[in-house]
Amino acid sequence: MAITFFSNGFSKTWCFFVLFILLTLGGNVAAVERIFPGAYLVENARALEARSAARPYWAATEAEVTALEAARQESLRNESILLNYYILAYYGHPLSRNMGVLGRYPKEVLRQRLVSLAEEYRQAAGNSRGVRIAFYIIFGTVWPYGEIGYINEAVLRQWIEFALEHDMLVFIDHQIGRFTPELAMRRMLPWLRYPNVHLAIDPEWRTTRPMLEIGTVSAAEINHLQQMMEDYLIANNLPGERLLVVHQFNWRMISQPRDVDTRRFNRVRLIHNASGIGSPEQKRALWNFTTRYTNMPVNGFKLWYDFGFVGHTDIPLMTPQEVMELHPRPFVIMYQ
Repeated sequence: MAITFFSNGFSKTWCFFVLFILLTLGGNVAAVERIFPGAYLVENARALEARSAARPYWAATEAEVTALEAARQESLRNESILLNYYILAYYGHPLSRNMGVLGRYPKEVLRQRLVSLAEEYRQAAGNSRGVRIAFYIIFGTVWPYGEIGYINEAVLRQWIEFALEHDMLVFIDHQIGRFTPELAMRRMLPWLRYPNVHLAIDPEWRTTRPMLEIGTVSAAEINHLQQMMEDYLIANNLPGERLLVVHQFNWRMISQPRDVDTRRFNRVRLIHNASGIGSPEQKRALWNFTTRYTNMPVNGFKLWYDFGFVGHTDIPLMTPQEVMELHPRPFVIMYQ
């Protein structure tokens, strides 16, 4: 067990590690972020964790129940959202330029860009379905040894409420780290009180050796997460159908994939998301791999903008027309 010091409960091991990195890189915070994307969140993470742990599950007050009922009426059209819409999302961390497009522009600029891109997708799809736009936010960022840094709650709340005001969806994504998927899910469940919020996990980072090995979740764990979401929605009388995204770009990220059960859940829809990087040919090959699991029939597709990071760019970037020509078509499209 690590010896702790200071009032916020940091471990000496962790503090010495951060100090070493800072000294090694000459205090260059951007460089730290490139090595471990969540390092700049160190100052607030433990306090946030303690505060969140004190209220692991949310219970509505009378005023919140009234607000939820109004939101329920508004969300009725979303109960079968995937029957009527494609979903187009921008991915990243609001406080990091290096973790996706979301951290590179103000919220309103991102919204306007999404609206414009959504029109391209409507035309490419033949106007057969609508397109809902979304923010896809990294909620729990992996640190060294599989520790997790959580986004500031006030920041996340601002983005969710902005999205509510502009008829947008929000996905919050947990990278799991050394913890169990169940613990990751418990940290995200209270945010379902917002009727536009959906959840996601990224098995790549379910490891104690991030960036050194690719992590794994099992089919049984995915089934359990779906059950947890469904039970929580019902127990708290929360509105709407909700989506759970699971990323995959490598065979080991989901073990026993054919045992994933998506048929017995009425309120949760699993999105099996192809998240690999590469040329259009490589991405089509990944698509053919992920969509062969017909027990996970609702698919998503991730694209990567060129922000100058070697190995983290789709070259060339597929066009909306090319994405809509995939078979089957993806229900969720996201850009990092």
